[in-house]
Amino acid sequence: MAPQHQIRADYDAHTIVVHQAYAPAVADPALRAGRFVAPFSFHRMTWIKPSFLWLMHRSNWAREPGQERVLAVRITRQGWEEALSRAVLTTADPAAVARADVHVQWDPERSLRGAALNHYSIQVGIGRGLIRTFSDDWIVGLTDLTPQVRKAAALIRTGQATKAQRLFPLERVYPLPRALEGRLAPGPRRSA
Repeated sequence: MAPQHQIRADYDAHTIVVHQAYAPAVADPALRAGRFVAPFSFHRMTWIKPSFLWLMHRSNWAREPGQERVLAVRITRQGWEEALSRAVLTTADPAAVARADVHVQWDPERSLRGAALNHYSIQVGIGRGLIRTFSDDWIVGLTDLTPQVRKAAALIRTGQATKAQRLFPLERVYPLPRALEGRLAPGPRRSA
């Protein structure tokens, strides 16, 4: 049986793909520049998600206002692992979370129709102190996935889920360094 908390991603020897959804006003300049530029906000946390289907759930297949464009953000594995090494679980002590450069939360993974599954997907929040590093040093490429997202959504609506899945990125278990495994292991949720 697979672990409940496992990072699944599209990656190669040197890079990993995370997904984000933005309004066209943010996505278009970023795609032209090959990294995030104004009007992208460098003054608030940005959340990156390796799971394509989790972002499809969150953005309603690129139909949510302000999330109409889905970007595959290819970053260095070195940057990804640096972010994870600086992460604090959002369920940790609130003072530790407030001081953290990076936040991590585990949310139920989603099916292609948006149903919660019984395993979890990682979401990583890059804080203000690291956003420039993320944009300027870690990103090696941006790809607009919006056309294939819209095509996949149309296929799913017409009962052609198998064809839709062929448009999804290939995600597999990410080989997390042992030193990071314990750091990212979720504990019991704190009550609010």
